[in-house]
Amino acid sequence: MRADARKNHDHLLEVAGAAITEQGIDVSLRDIARRAGVGLATLLRHFPTREALLDALLRTNFDELTAKAAALETSSSPDEALASWLRDCVAWTTEYRGVVVLMAAAIDDPESALHASCSTLRAAGARLLTRAQAADKARTDIDGVDLFALVSALAWLGDQRSLASRADHLFDVVASAILTSAPSSDAGAERDPVARN
Repeated sequence: MRADARKNHDHLLEVAGAAITEQGIDVSLRDIARRAGVGLATLLRHFPTREALLDALLRTNFDELTAKAAALETSSSPDEALASWLRDCVAWTTEYRGVVVLMAAAIDDPESALHASCSTLRAAGARLLTRAQAADKARTDIDGVDLFALVSALAWLGDQRSLASRADHLFDVVASAILTSAPSSDAGAERDPVARN
């Protein structure tokens, strides 16, 4: 990609990210184009569908969360690694309002532009869960699918303005239900899942 095209591409992603944070994933593509100071045709040249735009926007974040899971596998105890990753995952999914609905649908749709990234992210969480289970630090009657569903549920709570003040407490409740010896709620507390809303 030429330097000017890359600059336009990155600018569109930056504007789209801000718009989705403010208005949610249903913000109109026309509004994103207007905010970016381009025509809708220009936006669609870079991102022919809403899903293509979201995939480009979210892929970096998915990759960072997947890489964090891999790093935690070698740097933290199994229970602390799982709790820290869960907190970061929930915090990130509440940053872009409504994205959790799209992620849940993409997991079941191999044709979705988001399917591969969501599946990789779910697998990373499943590895952390399996590691914690092997160390007798997490209950054994849940799997990666259940874990992804719980992340989705917690992220949905963060999207609900009337419930957002309860998000930290409910995260701790869910984490203590998953982990057989829940680490301190300070694990990963530097990223508050409500603070970005």
